[in-house]
Amino acid sequence: MKSRSLMGLIAVAYACFFVLAGQSQIAAQHEQRQLRRTYYVVKDLGTLGGTVSVAEGISDRGWIVGSAYLAGDQSEHAYLWRDGVKTDLGTLGGPNSNEQWPVKDNRGLIAAVGETSNPDPLGENFCGFNTGLTCLGFLWQDGQKTPLPTLGGNNGQALGVNNRGQVVGYAENNIQDPNCVAPQVLDVRAVVWGPKAGEIQQLPPLPGDTISAATGINDREQVVGVSGLCSDTTARGVLWQDGTVIDLGNLGGVLNTIPWAINAQGKVVGQSDITGDATLHAFLWNNGDGMQDLGALPGDSASLAFGINANGRVVGGSCVDATLSSCRAFLWQNGVMTDLNTLVKPGSTPLYLFFGNDINSRGEIAFFAFNQSNGEYHAAMGVPCDADHANVEGCEEQSTGADIVPVTSERPRVILPENVRKQLQQRRHGPMGAYESQTDNVDFLHEQSQIDFNSAGAGPQTCRSLGSSCTSSKQCCNNVCGRLTKTCCNPFHNQFCTSYKDCCSGACISNRCE
Repeated sequence: MKSRSLMGLIAVAYACFFVLAGQSQIAAQHEQRQLRRTYYVVKDLGTLGGTVSVAEGISDRGWIVGSAYLAGDQSEHAYLWRDGVKTDLGTLGGPNSNEQWPVKDNRGLIAAVGETSNPDPLGENFCGFNTGLTCLGFLWQDGQKTPLPTLGGNNGQALGVNNRGQVVGYAENNIQDPNCVAPQVLDVRAVVWGPKAGEIQQLPPLPGDTISAATGINDREQVVGVSGLCSDTTARGVLWQDGTVIDLGNLGGVLNTIPWAINAQGKVVGQSDITGDATLHAFLWNNGDGMQDLGALPGDSASLAFGINANGRVVGGSCVDATLSSCRAFLWQNGVMTDLNTLVKPGSTPLYLFFGNDINSRGEIAFFAFNQSNGEYHAAMGVPCDADHANVEGCEEQSTGADIVPVTSERPRVILPENVRKQLQQRRHGPMGAYESQTDNVDFLHEQSQIDFNSAGAGPQTCRSLGSSCTSSKQCCNNVCGRLTKTCCNPFHNQFCTSYKDCCSGACISNRCE
């Protein structure tokens, strides 16, 4: 508007000449803005001695939390990275701990989960470490760990914390649910711990559901998470506020609507299956506007959104398909999704960025990346070369405007190895990923499905033939009647099916379901 007014005044005296000159100048400025897209300097944060690490969250202070393997890759620990120093947060007596969720607290509080030294009395594998030990959420600050109580059960997980000292996650109660998928026995509920020591509050599931889990909380005490049944892998995204639980809706699918983060304005990001449940897309939910499908990068069919900052910038991963074998970190802002690999300063790093896991108010990003120089998978931090980071090493050129740095071309895709992909696939199933795959690990089922179905008999198998207790296709696909049916009906492993009815009736036979 300002440019138009100025051009109008100039045109009174010098019509043709200045109009043409002004149009040329505007075009040149537009082209310059296109070339001056902010690029990122990316730093490899290393590991705790092993070959794999991941950065999950980044606070406004630039503190990064995540998990990393120890030497030998036989156990993993949660860690804190600050000012170039990585601190091992330890465990609660067992061999493992992890931090798998963005933590937005700026006071130094970190929520994580750690194994204890106590065998699980019910034989559960609640946290997915496969050691037979119980695990608890804990709060870490200044080197001190505080275990968080359960609701009467043996296990719990802490996933998020806000600046009021409130921690969210989920914990077992003492209700033995016969519908749970073995070896899980007890139901779980979303909880808020604190802000007072020892304080715990339950958050109810949606009507008709039996379990819930909280994944994130903002300073307005709005909590996001999932609601579902102990007998299946259906997850409905929810928001708890003012004593009520709100269904966030979905993108057309039945399974896997999972919110990962909520910002100060109450905007929520996550993932939701689209119609057919064969793949999933990143979403942005805004009260009043409902759920927006963020789509995927060109050439990809799946995406997941993990972090959102106060400015509404979203980060996540865009993948070739729902197997998550080949993904690219993305930044979504103002309706546009961009491959973050194309915004890395040319020649500045050997890292290929798989996922953007979190973004703070300064635009700094926590990554999971592949180090092409040594073949390892590492946590990384990306810093935008803007006015706020003029003094960051590597940003001098763009910060001073001395050079115009073009956007880099797309990097060659990197395919994840199977062991790393297995870990990342829990992202598809959200906070209950380990909980719901204790015996029916989705990758194990994929690998064993041909053997299992061949042993059950040659040819197409129906839901009824594999489980006499099934009375409906819904029960078949919810795994009410056995593991073999779940192998067939899980749309994650049978992308030829467009509905549960087709899958369970044997109407969509493929080499993964026959």
